Amino acid sequence: MNNIIYIFFRRMRQPLLTLVITYSIAVLGLVLIPGQDPDGNVWHMDFFHAFYFVSYMATTIGFGEIPHAFNEAQRMWVLVSIYATVIVWLYAIGTLLSLFQNKSFQQAITERRFANRIKHLREPFYIVCGYGETGSALVSMLTERNQNVVVIDIVSEKVQMLHLENLRQYVPGLHGDAGRPVHLIEAGLEHPLCQGVIAVTNVNEVNLQIALTSKLLNSGIKVICRADSHDVEDNMASFGTDYIIDPFDNFAEHLATAIESPDLYLLNQWLVGMRHQPLSDPIYPPKKGNWIICGYGRFGKTICQQLRNYGISPIIIEAAPEKTGLPDSDIPENEWVSGRGTEAVTLEQAGVRDAVGLVAGTDNDANNLSIIMTAKMLNPDLFVVARNNLADNEQLFEAINADLVMHPSIIIANKIRVLLATPLLYAFLGLAAKQSHEWAASMVNRVRSVVKDQVPEIWELDINDERAHAVNNAILEGDKVTLAHLLVDSQQREKRIFAIPLLLLRNGVVSPLPDENISLQYGDRLLMCGRLSSHYRMEWTLQNEHALDYVRTGYSKPRSWFGQLIAK
Repeated sequence: MNNIIYIFFRRMRQPLLTLVITYSIAVLGLVLIPGQDPDGNVWHMDFFHAFYFVSYMATTIGFGEIPHAFNEAQRMWVLVSIYATVIVWLYAIGTLLSLFQNKSFQQAITERRFANRIKHLREPFYIVCGYGETGSALVSMLTERNQNVVVIDIVSEKVQMLHLENLRQYVPGLHGDAGRPVHLIEAGLEHPLCQGVIAVTNVNEVNLQIALTSKLLNSGIKVICRADSHDVEDNMASFGTDYIIDPFDNFAEHLATAIESPDLYLLNQWLVGMRHQPLSDPIYPPKKGNWIICGYGRFGKTICQQLRNYGISPIIIEAAPEKTGLPDSDIPENEWVSGRGTEAVTLEQAGVRDAVGLVAGTDNDANNLSIIMTAKMLNPDLFVVARNNLADNEQLFEAINADLVMHPSIIIANKIRVLLATPLLYAFLGLAAKQSHEWAASMVNRVRSVVKDQVPEIWELDINDERAHAVNNAILEGDKVTLAHLLVDSQQREKRIFAIPLLLLRNGVVSPLPDENISLQYGDRLLMCGRLSSHYRMEWTLQNEHALDYVRTGYSKPRSWFGQLIAK
């Protein structure tokens, strides 16, 4: 509000001063010039009537001469005053119209309206900083799950596009620099219902500034940041950033998991997949043989390190070795080739005909597609890993039929969605990573038998009065409610719903795949996996006392006095 007032008076100061001076001179002249009434008596207009006359004269309303008809001197003064005040009004109105078209003034008004709207929010929300590919994908995912979001982006066109998106909920957007504390505060950083700040801009330094500002101004909220530099990651971690997501490291870990345990990788992909997507097929990256990495930037270096951890020494193709750091002391000169990889001669020099795997990992989608097409012509049996930088090219990478596609924006958005919606899932995946290959294969078969052809629905259960009213009341009354009761169909007791309990969190202790006969306690948190319809049916059992009685005992106890009388 202070900015609006400051801009207004700064631009309107000169017109307003000119208007005041013109009015004052016109009023003073009418007061000083003597008039004559019909009886020939001399009279002087007082300041009130003079101001009243000048006011309607200047606005060209024209009520007439008061309190008596003017003489020639007064009319001459009025004539001069008319032209003077009209010119001044035109000057003031023109300046005012120019002010309303001023971008700074419009931005100040927009920020004021935005801040007022955020101030009156009555539901928990997250602040998403950056509405590029990652931000737009994340907002779509969160609103699909009925989570409220506020967006800040420095590009006005992106904020305007936000209002045109077909989102499930209305998302307020602010055109501003999220690195400035004032914009974060306007977006609700200090709002009591702000649940967290998500920094996913494409500039590491801005994400760092957002994380630092958020922790200083509201240390209690969750802060999630994107970073593709280890130095920036270490800086973010030093002041307590909750989650730091590096898309390159995340994908490299996925590739390592696929090499080490294809079933575990498949299980991970299914559990973190988007709702209604078909189940993906397993992939089997070759563990032995020669690999070729095209592009030795941040992504190529990460993949190279992961392959080396499994005893694979890839051949590197890099077009600008002086920028990426080749030759590296850890990489012999015979293990890298200078070139883009889009030419057959470069791939031939790297030994593509005898290679088993190819990573097209440059930051240019056209080059990556060209590399893959050229390499497949020389060796159709290659296992291909492709880096897809822009979402607009997604169909091209689908058409080229790469075995594994890395899209940084989707990786980040998907991980943040899971962290916010089902944080227990990452605890389960961490425990699953320590299990045997046989265990992973068994879980894949078990999940497939439950969900058939679509990725499973993942949800969390909190045993409390708000999220599980019926179960909580039964526990307080001393009744035994087991996990198996929640897996019973509340409409047909002899049937079981399509769901699998993945994890139980009780008193800070996590238990994977809990026994279905375990009795539930207040404060328990459960991670479930199954069909979406089963999720809805379980919610009915959790909240409705009649449904819970039915699945526990086979009949529903009457609650009204009349029903109890009939039952007797």
